[in-house]
Amino acid sequence: MQPEIISRETIKPSSPTPPHLRTHSFSLFDQRSPYLYVPIVYFYPKCCSDTSSQLKNSLSKTLSFYYPFAGRVRERVSIDCNDEGVVFLEARIKCMLSGILENPKAETINLLFPDDLQWKDSKLRSLVAVQISYFDCGGMAIGVCLSHKVGDAATMASFINDWATMTRNPDRKLSPEFNLASMFPQGDLPILPEAVTKEGSSFSKRFVFDASKIAALKAIVGDKVKNPTRVEVVTALIYKCAISASRSSSGSTKPTLLLQTINMRKRVEPPLPENSMGNVASLFAVLTMEGESDIELHGLVGQIKESMANFCNTYAKKFRGEEWLSTIKENLKESRKLFIGGNQVVYTSSSWCHFPLYDADFGWGKPIWVTVARCAINGAILLMDTRSGNGVEVFVTLEEQDMAVFERDAELLEFASSNPSALDLI
Repeated sequence: MQPEIISRETIKPSSPTPPHLRTHSFSLFDQRSPYLYVPIVYFYPKCCSDTSSQLKNSLSKTLSFYYPFAGRVRERVSIDCNDEGVVFLEARIKCMLSGILENPKAETINLLFPDDLQWKDSKLRSLVAVQISYFDCGGMAIGVCLSHKVGDAATMASFINDWATMTRNPDRKLSPEFNLASMFPQGDLPILPEAVTKEGSSFSKRFVFDASKIAALKAIVGDKVKNPTRVEVVTALIYKCAISASRSSSGSTKPTLLLQTINMRKRVEPPLPENSMGNVASLFAVLTMEGESDIELHGLVGQIKESMANFCNTYAKKFRGEEWLSTIKENLKESRKLFIGGNQVVYTSSSWCHFPLYDADFGWGKPIWVTVARCAINGAILLMDTRSGNGVEVFVTLEEQDMAVFERDAELLEFASSNPSALDLI
């Protein structure tokens, strides 16, 4: 089943970017972000007769407010906001939407993204690429690839929701802010080496935790950890089972390192407004030591909670103050120490929970499912809300031999379903 591409266009902003906004400088966090496309796809059971023209016109208007997205990266330090535009494809998929939702195969989901760009290098290309896929039943999917250089998951959610709002209300005035470079400047820090994402012989799998299973996990650790969150308990269980799988397949007890991303908009002081666009995410770490054998779920939950609190109190709360440069330098120095020795098994976890992904109503209702393309980066863990907002969908990427053990872990399967039908979540 291959999509039939029925149109390919470049969508440009509806109004030219003013001269004083033609150069958008990167913040330090933008500069540290990788050149890769982050993919997300929204499914709708129906659409309008003039969907195509509505989406093109509203995207053009939205880009006039999100003007850096229609530009091109220049010399690793800025975007030339030259209104060059974004890629926009339309495709026809010879199947029913219900067939994809009933059996959500990774290879089928991949067909819904433009030019197979998901998780690929975005350097020198359009910073946004869109594919609208029409199904035989009248349903549709909107697949978006956004370069991580221009924004994090919060930015992506805001952009797509604003595009949806503009489709419903063409006269709406949007108010994204692109001023993070003034808050988090490069200063006298050297331009860091480009972040490199490593792919290997990896497998990515989807698991779903419903609300009742998350409640059970919270109950298990609740007498030892105060107020555990659903993200904390799910992340801890995934990490615990990944460690177990790695040790089982390798026969060694190497130290492990979980790098957890954190959205800092509400954690810096004073907090940033939600319409702050760009990358405002950083990392904190959770470690296990070589030879450490007694790894308990409540212990990992406690570590996650404590490590995040320490990061926020030590660094994040000071990032907007006069001590910005000295604080970030100390943070970078401490981060480098984590990799001394270089023999750790490293996992990176990102949570998109609480982002309003299911609010993207283009005029024909909210999406019935929102998902991502499976990631080929070893050790990647991604959490998303289920449609109800109470459950969690998790995408885990591990080396082939580790995944063979991980996906059969009895403790994991006691609480998670392996790639269930998306129709079960509606």
